[in-house]
Amino acid sequence: MRSRTLSLGSSTLAAAALAAALLPVTTAHAAAPPKVTKATKDAFGRVADNVLTDRTAVLLGSKAARKSLKPTGGVKLSADRKKAEDGKLSALKVTKSRLADLGEAYTSATTGVTVDSAKVKGKKATVKVTETTTLKYKKIRGDEPASTGFEAHHVLTFTAQPNGTWQLTAMRSTDGGAPRINEPVATADAGPSRSPMAVISAPKAATTRPAPANPKTITGGKYDYRAMATYTEKYWKNYNPAYRKYNAAGGDCTNYLSQGLLAGGWKQISTVTPEEYDTWYYASNGTADAWIGVNEWSWFTQTAKRTTALANVYQMDIGDVLQVDFDADGSKDHSMMTTYRSSSGVPYLTYHDADTYRRSVASIIASYPRANYYAYRT
Repeated sequence: MRSRTLSLGSSTLAAAALAAALLPVTTAHAAAPPKVTKATKDAFGRVADNVLTDRTAVLLGSKAARKSLKPTGGVKLSADRKKAEDGKLSALKVTKSRLADLGEAYTSATTGVTVDSAKVKGKKATVKVTETTTLKYKKIRGDEPASTGFEAHHVLTFTAQPNGTWQLTAMRSTDGGAPRINEPVATADAGPSRSPMAVISAPKAATTRPAPANPKTITGGKYDYRAMATYTEKYWKNYNPAYRKYNAAGGDCTNYLSQGLLAGGWKQISTVTPEEYDTWYYASNGTADAWIGVNEWSWFTQTAKRTTALANVYQMDIGDVLQVDFDADGSKDHSMMTTYRSSSGVPYLTYHDADTYRRSVASIIASYPRANYYAYRT
């Protein structure tokens, strides 16, 4: 893995020395597919590292030069890709501004990129990489956690050029759920709302501060919310092998959320009744829809009175749940658990897809200011 550390104070971008060059595609072998050597993979990985580090640098307000604009080992961004990255960096500046308005900033960040695979077909190279990024919270109120972090996966397409070089022509994330804080997104216009079946649906929660007080007993009650948070933070990146993964089947966020709730004392229900979404269980031979489905979890927990809707997202405490309808179309898209709450009342969320540790609710709102939010007291 290669990594860079960004520092706001010094406005520098330091990287471990990476001594490997891309073996060019020679005109003599133009008819044959170019081979991907160790040097080739290293150059591809360095370009991915440069692009992702540039994105994170914007969130810090870093004055570091755009590394992604410099050819690396014979590889550079295509003109269209450069234009796309310029747009992403501009959008991230808006995100940074929203974060400042919500009382959040970062002092430093470390981004590392590992090349998982690289395959060539004709003049196209498909490269899969894993990004690991950690950002340190700036102590604005003084009660922020030390850091937030995530692990994300990307697929990059490189195209061989007639002059023997390569260009990055496409890049996309393969994770579901909430995009990472350094992945800007376009906010879609709210579409027509869709109504689910005849079950209790949670009302939308406000995102304004300050929120009305709504205290919660963390331990000593019916459920152990500290145990929920401990479990969730333990397996945020290294998945519990006792459970199946659903990343490739629509996302693992609610499966992971259910595991944490079970660890804190929620009881499974496997007996089927005539009611819709009446079960919540995980088994070797099957899993309830409400265990793994975002909307199904909401319908079950509200109808069975497992959860109480909160009026404001800032009322969430440890063990409480946030769901987001990113495009405001009436269908919820993502589930997250609150695993830390600052003394000044900011919830921090941990979740799968992309695997993320202690991301503040403020940063999610900054990325999706027009989304619909649903907060649950568990």
